[in-house]
Formats: sequence, C-alpha cells, structure tokens
Amino acid sequence: MQVLRSPNAPLNETDAAERPITFDDLLTHRAGLTYADFHQGPIAQAYREVLGGDIDSDVQPDEWIAGLARLPLIAQPGTVMTYGRATDLLGWLVARIEGKPLGAVLERRIFGPLKMKDTSFVVPREKWEPRAEAYGFDESGHLTRRVTWSGVVIAERPVNMAYESGGAGLWSTVDDYLKFARLFLGGGEVEDVHLLRPETLQRMMTNQLTDSQRANSSLLGQKPFAVGRGFGLGVSVVLETKDDDFMRRGSVGTVSWPGAFGGWWQADPKQGSVFIFLAHNMVDLAQMAKGVGLGVWSAIEAFQTAAMVGASAEP
Repeated sequence: MQVLRSPNAPLNETDAAERPITFDDLLTHRAGLTYADFHQGPIAQAYREVLGGDIDSDVQPDEWIAGLARLPLIAQPGTVMTYGRATDLLGWLVARIEGKPLGAVLERRIFGPLKMKDTSFVVPREKWEPRAEAYGFDESGHLTRRVTWSGVVIAERPVNMAYESGGAGLWSTVDDYLKFARLFLGGGEVEDVHLLRPETLQRMMTNQLTDSQRANSSLLGQKPFAVGRGFGLGVSVVLETKDDDFMRRGSVGTVSWPGAFGGWWQADPKQGSVFIFLAHNMVDLAQMAKGVGLGVWSAIEAFQTAAMVGASAEP
C-alpha cells in the first residue's frame, strides 16, 4: 500500500508502506486508517466516494475491502494511532475467517453464550416499538425527531442489510450491555460462561501505545491519550486517575469507550463496578450548542461522582 506524506496531502503524494498492516495494528488503531469526517484534505472525499457512510454504508463488503485497499494510508502502519476504519476492516476479516456474516459470528461467540437477546445490527420488526428515537432542534429552535445526521446514517436499515460494521451499528439494551461489560470484571467469564482466557483479557486491558504515540494521537482536535490514558485492544485504559475527567475516573486499569450516538460504558475491575449510559443522539456540535447531549454528560459526571463517594465510604 501507499502512505500519504501528510494526512491532507494530494492523493498522489505518497511513499510505499514500510510493512504490511497487522491484526495488532487494527486492534490498536495504528493501521494508518481514518474516518472521512476527521479530515479536510482530498482523503476525506476519497473515503466518502469509495467507502460510503462512516457508520452505515450501501457499499457491499467485497467492494468495500477492495476500495479501501486502493486508498492511501495516512500514516505508516504501526507508527501512529489514527482512530478510524481499522475496526470496520477487522470486522470484515473476522467474518471472512469464520465464513459467516459478522452478526452471525457475534451471535455465536458472544451474544448467544451471554444471553444478550436484544443485541443485533438490525432490530426485528416485532421489537421496533421500544427502540429509542433521536431528538434535536430544527433551525427554528423547535424540538423534532432526527432520523439522519448529515447523511451519516440511513433512515431505516433494511432487513437484508449486507453492511455489518465492526466499528459501529449494533442496537442493544442496558441489560445486554451489562452482561458484556462484566467480562472485564471476571477475567473473561460471566456466570460460568467462559469467553476469553484471562491472559487475553489482560492484554486487551493493557495500554499498547508508546509514550510518543499517546502524546501525538489526535481525535476531533483533542489529544485524549496525552496524559493519564492509554489504549489497549479496542478499549481506553486509565493509567492515572483524575476526578474531573470522565474518561479517567475510577481505578488505574479501568477500561471504557464512548460511542458516536451518545453511549458510554466503563468497567473498573478493582472496584468491581460497571457504569453504562446509553443515549440515542449523534454527537453534533451545532445541536450540543443548543443543549442536546449536554445533559447526558452531566448525568454521567453525577453518577460517577456518587459512585466514587460510595466506594470511599465503604468500611
């Protein structure tokens, strides 16, 4: 593959990749992949044209993989953490290895054993009624339902939808999510269901980034891993606690990750606690400026503070 000489360089200003992408690169977002909305340069439009939407896409899996292979990387594999399409590609690879759609693989390996009966990419019609809907404000300031965010997601997924993303798109409930999050408290085991070896889980929950990679990783104009946080295999890891940073509360070793639709979870193996907050509102600065979403983060902060006070008061 080819690598851009700078993330916003013309697509023909590239150098050859110094080595192939590895599974470890994908699991830690060090594969040189990105999201279209993170850039202003030519790579942004190329991603949109070739891969479709960042969350839902109408591009078929084989076409998607072939298209991604033609695009240049934005960094040499293994050198920089660039959050993006790595988990999507990982999902397609898992599906190819298993010879089944990703949703079927997740059902057999995770959802079924943990009895996560309400977690899937497409919600069956008989379960539509309790789905959370997203609300926001229109241009005149009136509260309204929102089914798409600037074309990021499709209005309603078809039952036969072929695009099942490793990086986004599952529907779930608090009860189901709790079953999953408890894996991080029980060494890969929940209620006698063994899904992961303890050493595998330990590697997932251990920072994999170098100090330089943490310092130079950027996400939405911020440097989230520069101080006190690292990244394991798919999850953020607390390295130094800080009470006024919601991603660094809890004990050292706590893992978490937020979602684009407002979901957030945290598992603290030392305290034996799990926090889950599921919302259904796409992160949107224009909407947040009007107050949408701010209540979610305020509630998370209040909940964490109460939990920390309760833990310190235990005899």
